[in-house]
Amino acid sequence: MRGLADGRTRFLLGGKAVRGVLVQGTDLVKEMRTRHGLGLLETLVLGHGCLAAALLATSLKGNKDRLALRIECSGPIKGLVAEGNAAGEVRGYLRQTPIPLETPLDSFDLTPFFGAGFLSVSTRLEGGSQPFTGTTMLEYGNLALDLSHYFQTSEQTPTAIALSIQFDGEGLPVGAGGLLLQAMPGAKPELMAELEERIAGLPSLGRYFGEGGGVEPFLAEQFAAFQPELLTTAPVLFACPCSKKDLGGRLLTLPEKDLEELCSGPFPVEACCHYCNTTYLFDRQEMEELWLERTGRSGE
Repeated sequence: MRGLADGRTRFLLGGKAVRGVLVQGTDLVKEMRTRHGLGLLETLVLGHGCLAAALLATSLKGNKDRLALRIECSGPIKGLVAEGNAAGEVRGYLRQTPIPLETPLDSFDLTPFFGAGFLSVSTRLEGGSQPFTGTTMLEYGNLALDLSHYFQTSEQTPTAIALSIQFDGEGLPVGAGGLLLQAMPGAKPELMAELEERIAGLPSLGRYFGEGGGVEPFLAEQFAAFQPELLTTAPVLFACPCSKKDLGGRLLTLPEKDLEELCSGPFPVEACCHYCNTTYLFDRQEMEELWLERTGRSGE
């Protein structure tokens, strides 16, 4: 069954005491998987990261503001980066692909694959020279729980998050969704505690969206007692603003010896964007122009 179009919906619960975001991200995860050529485990890990970035980026105001979620860890995953902006554009990559498996994957418990490490959330505002970054240690090896822990410890904001991806019998993603509930200033702790229990008992968002379920019916059914008030719905998609010019700029940051080696061929030189796996080709003349820009010297 073909589900509805991807999007993220902002809403309020409990008489405006709690803000919420519900993301339907099935096509987002499918595109991410295709771009990076990922297997089931890799799709699950990075898919959770991209869904989380889509949720968190709703706090941004300007369309050029960006939020980045990063994990660095000692386990086989090694880490991931996922970015989102206010326009609903999301991109990301894994530090290591494929993720090594000692035994076949027998559950979706990712705790053993993270190990010890750190989670950081960075916000870069348009025109800002430096991003604002908060960091916490990984406590659970579960991105949803670790993000909730981050908001509680770094920003003293009670937060509950759910991330879910449904796969078919061939290991392909068929449904994906994410949910964020966050206490507003003055919200009663018992209200948030009740909502956290409600999230823990929710049906799988991935399965729900994979079967064609809609956002409004979900909120009406699952949170009726909390008087959901829908605010806005906007698209969400996997998108990367990279360009050949950007990748050329990255080549210019290489050590001079490495750039000189690339300029000696073979051509074309390939440069790949980590975020979307797009490859850009640079011929001999283009590499010589980069060398001249870097050194002020002719490559001959």
